[in-house]
Amino acid sequence: MEHIFPTYAQYPMEIVSGHDWHLVDSNHKEYLDFTSGIGVCSFGYSNDWIEQSVINQLGKIWHTSNLYPSQLQDDVANALCPEGMLAFFCNSGTEANEAAFKLARKVTGKAKVLAFNNGFHGRTYGSMSLTGNPDIQAGFKPLVPEVSFADYNDPNALDAITDDLAAVILEVIQGEGGVVSGNGEWLQKVAAKCHEQGVLLIIDEVQTGIGRTGMKFAFQNFNLDPDIITCAKALGNGLPIGAMLGKKELASAFGPGSHGTTFGGNKIALASAKAVLEQLTPSFLENVQKKSQAVFAAINQEVNPLAVVDSVSGLGLMIGIHLNPTVKVADVIAQLQDEGLLTLSAKHNTLRLLPPLVMSESDLLAGIDQIADALANVAVQVKSESI
Repeated sequence: MEHIFPTYAQYPMEIVSGHDWHLVDSNHKEYLDFTSGIGVCSFGYSNDWIEQSVINQLGKIWHTSNLYPSQLQDDVANALCPEGMLAFFCNSGTEANEAAFKLARKVTGKAKVLAFNNGFHGRTYGSMSLTGNPDIQAGFKPLVPEVSFADYNDPNALDAITDDLAAVILEVIQGEGGVVSGNGEWLQKVAAKCHEQGVLLIIDEVQTGIGRTGMKFAFQNFNLDPDIITCAKALGNGLPIGAMLGKKELASAFGPGSHGTTFGGNKIALASAKAVLEQLTPSFLENVQKKSQAVFAAINQEVNPLAVVDSVSGLGLMIGIHLNPTVKVADVIAQLQDEGLLTLSAKHNTLRLLPPLVMSESDLLAGIDQIADALANVAVQVKSESI
């Protein structure tokens, strides 16, 4: 790429088309996709419902600005929000977390926020300041002040939740941080301590939300009661949209002029989001759970016992295969790409799987077979090199 800043380490293929849960590159090679565009295209690449909804809106109007009311915004907010919450629409997950950060400080009058090591909340200054990854923050200091960090899943973190905090922000499963699943009992204790101390609980559902874990939101697996939820990624199935959801009693702090966006709540993106949410039915989510059970059963039988695998984590169709230091996850990803399977990495040498939620069970299991074979071959190579 000659005219683009080199901000991404890119794979050696250009994706030019897709159908269902398959992608095709510029050399006409087809891939089974276990990435969903980093958790975005949960409904795949040829969803008629989404396509028709967007086409219908394209024939009406593309953009009006937020100076005018939008019934489409209200309809999508009604479908998206848990009971007792309101929505603010933006364009991405990082913008949703920026809005949550601002709302928490404004409504409480307090500045301090507690986040967690290995958490990821975005790359703009506010959201980057909440991100517990020094590599992402390197070169950009000074950051937004009064953000502190604790260890995820650590009981000692509860002592850091004190009444001088505006908020605690966390992911139920740390995605970029290595697909680290929150301990249910610990998550519930964090939520209880927040409510006891008058601290807002912000749950970042950017990667885990919109059905990824088999529930509409991942926090529902643990009966948590967040004050603020952020989401994006799969909400638009590839069109840029994010949302911050907050309890109605917080609305007074976000009155006219307190926050804004030019493109947030764009009607084209909302048309896609509406079609996504219309398909996110209880029966659809039950099917995701069923497919997840089959996938994890196959992983536990074929992948977990392999010598190069330390452990497996995740929930629903958000899966982390934690490789030991004898093999590099980048090498495994490259081998699978050569074989026509796209996967992702995450922190701590983790092979991350985020397949489209609509993928058939047979193709999901075929992909797991392929991953198991690749890891078994790597294990043989590692063993031979050590002799």
